Amino acid sequence: MTWQPYFVGDGVPRDVDLGDPPPWRSFPRQPLHRQFQPPPGLVSAVNAALALRRPLLITGPAGSGKSTVIEQVAAELKLGRPLHWHITSRSTLTQALYRYDALGRIHAQRLSGPQGSDNIAPFLQLGPLGTALLPAQRPRALLIDEIDKSDLDLPSDLLDVLERGEYEIPELARYTERLVSVRHWDSDQDRSPVERGRIQCDRFPFVVMTSNGERDFPAAFLRRCIRFTMPTPTLEALRSVVEAHLNIGTDLKQSTAVDELIRSFVARVAAGQSLAVDQLLNAVHLLTGATALSDADRQELLDLVLRELSRA
Repeated sequence: MTWQPYFVGDGVPRDVDLGDPPPWRSFPRQPLHRQFQPPPGLVSAVNAALALRRPLLITGPAGSGKSTVIEQVAAELKLGRPLHWHITSRSTLTQALYRYDALGRIHAQRLSGPQGSDNIAPFLQLGPLGTALLPAQRPRALLIDEIDKSDLDLPSDLLDVLERGEYEIPELARYTERLVSVRHWDSDQDRSPVERGRIQCDRFPFVVMTSNGERDFPAAFLRRCIRFTMPTPTLEALRSVVEAHLNIGTDLKQSTAVDELIRSFVARVAAGQSLAVDQLLNAVHLLTGATALSDADRQELLDLVLRELSRA
């Protein structure tokens, strides 16, 4: 089996081999675009968003693979490493466009004295959305993750930027130099010249926004998006997901154990329980293998890794 009691609880130090982690918990983290199995309808939604240059809003429960979509699209279309903007209740549009360290600049000016340099560039960095909107030969890919966690006004604040594909950095618009080289979000080495503080995209980025369905959005925001809701996973779909993520072998007993886990998972989801697909993967990783567990130990582990998400 994969699982074993590394920790005994007797306080005695010992050398323990923790073995290999699950494939999705190896670091540096590896993209999962090859393992992702698009549900029916998602491919059409992605192609519509690409053709119309509109953001794709994907709604579904936690662990349904929403944020993995952009990794697969970016890999297939060679759009580069996706930019990532993780939304919290404190997220603002300005932070996503650019960051300006005003206090750092004031401190540097005081240290350098009246004859020192007034270069603003070291104190500016584009945010993930700001970097995605830079002019480029190929569009960038941008994930706006869990947008339903945002402040109520943020979706509306996004409207103008998503519609026009441009924005202004006021600090550069007032700056004495016409051109300033500004750092990208995902690199301290990559820079782009910004003229008079204005950035206008020429290749609208491929934008995926994810939502757990915990709130409604304004109609003006929704009409600017291609929307897709992740379907409830079927037995066959989950079998494909497990096969893609884990090498479960060809042993009949082991395969039967996996199938029992998948069938039980599907039944619980159909009964209205809140469970994520990665919980099923955790259960398969822990509870399948050559060594049998006692019924009590097996049930204890199942209760740990397949606990409903709606419970504390």
